[in-house]
Amino acid sequence: RMISHNMTWISYPSKNLAFIPPEEIEAFIASQNIISRLMHCYIAFFVPTGLIAGICILIIFIKNYLKFKAIENLDLLLLHFTISNIIMIFFSFTVIPRPDYLKATHFTCNILSFFFNLSYFNSQYLLILMLLIILLKRFPLRTALSKATQSPILCVGFVLTYAFCLSLTEAVLLGTDNYHLETYCQLDPLFAWPEYEIIKFTFGFGIPSFLQIFCFTVLFAKQAPAEAPALQLHIRTYLAVLPISVTIFICRLFYSIMILFRTTFKLQKSIGTPKNELMMNTAEIVLFCESCASLIFILCFHKPCK
Repeated sequence: RMISHNMTWISYPSKNLAFIPPEEIEAFIASQNIISRLMHCYIAFFVPTGLIAGICILIIFIKNYLKFKAIENLDLLLLHFTISNIIMIFFSFTVIPRPDYLKATHFTCNILSFFFNLSYFNSQYLLILMLLIILLKRFPLRTALSKATQSPILCVGFVLTYAFCLSLTEAVLLGTDNYHLETYCQLDPLFAWPEYEIIKFTFGFGIPSFLQIFCFTVLFAKQAPAEAPALQLHIRTYLAVLPISVTIFICRLFYSIMILFRTTFKLQKSIGTPKNELMMNTAEIVLFCESCASLIFILCFHKPCK
């Protein structure tokens, strides 16, 4: 049985100035300045570029569909992936108040967190699905899995259902206490139970990263059938997916490590230091930069978009 946690004690170090030693005040001000500059750089450069790239991709895919009355399996997944990342960019507007935080009730924060996690898990597992399709194109198998990937609508439905269940689990782990009270809100709320971060790390990074590495290992290490095209040609055909995979892995690795660090502080009943807060805020902005970068890669490297 899951035990409810009392998280009323937790707060941001920047909101507890009384506990910051005088000799660390300068370091605290410097960290606040860094967070503010990172936020301004992200909003000024990454957001417009990411949104323009996303809108262009949507227009291209819709035009191609209207022209040919058909859409490739991978294109449909990339279209869904694009929509998911555009939604992530809109959620990233919650960083605009930094170095301060968005003020909202616990209930509103829970709702924001749920839909953010839905996009987060959805984009992660859509990538795994795309890698699986690329793998099966090179190593065709007459299995139920191979047949399932021939129906992208079914695949997208499965990924959405799975992401929805994970997001719902995360929403439960935010607790139902104080839902009407106002709080400082992050998309991964500070007041979440430690289990929230553990599940986020396991299902949002650990398992998908293992599957990602497995797909790449098979793709590069296994000998393809004689009739299969050369590996270089195969990679060139699905070029957009490779930089997206690397970017997602690096950015989410950093973010997931910071999420785990936050869990250790919770278990130690510590609020951490302003430096820890700076690192968590940086990781959050890096995560949103990844959504923008992924859209740029699709626009630049995916053949129909080029």
